[in-house]
Amino acid sequence: MLTSSASRDVQVRSCLAALAAVGRDSLPESERQAAFITTVWPVLREDGVSWVGFYALAPDRESMLLAAREPGPACSPIGLHGACGQSATSETALVVQDVHALGAGYIACDPRDRSELVVPIGPAGAVHGVLDLDSHEPGCFGPVDATLMAGWLESAGIKVPGPLRCREIGGLPPAAP
Repeated sequence: MLTSSASRDVQVRSCLAALAAVGRDSLPESERQAAFITTVWPVLREDGVSWVGFYALAPDRESMLLAAREPGPACSPIGLHGACGQSATSETALVVQDVHALGAGYIACDPRDRSELVVPIGPAGAVHGVLDLDSHEPGCFGPVDATLMAGWLESAGIKVPGPLRCREIGGLPPAAP
């Protein structure tokens, strides 16, 4: 689970709200997404996130294309069979405790990744992309993290379908004694 403290959450939301206030009406969403990534990456990196980025549904709505991201590029285009596509098409946040549980539904851009969090973006009935977080640690994310990311997105002026639904996939086995 992400360990963002309440004070850090308030600080991030304040920065994101300031960005949203400046660009809500004048900046295209792609620029708000880039500003979001620039703002949250330093915080997420400290919490064990290995990568964060946005994927947008392609115009044909049969694949997804990489947009703003840190620390570097990832797979693009990707099919809708993966966690990102499942999240976008179901309008449901996905918390993947262990990516191996996805089997053929996992798109491995970095073979070191072990867990994933995906939050759909766009209004209900018109989701057009996702925010994707990866970690090299299994079980890095939980439902509370999906709610945290949704709040951060909304603070940045990036719409999330509400109320946010969340589904967990691939529970981890109990820790050895």
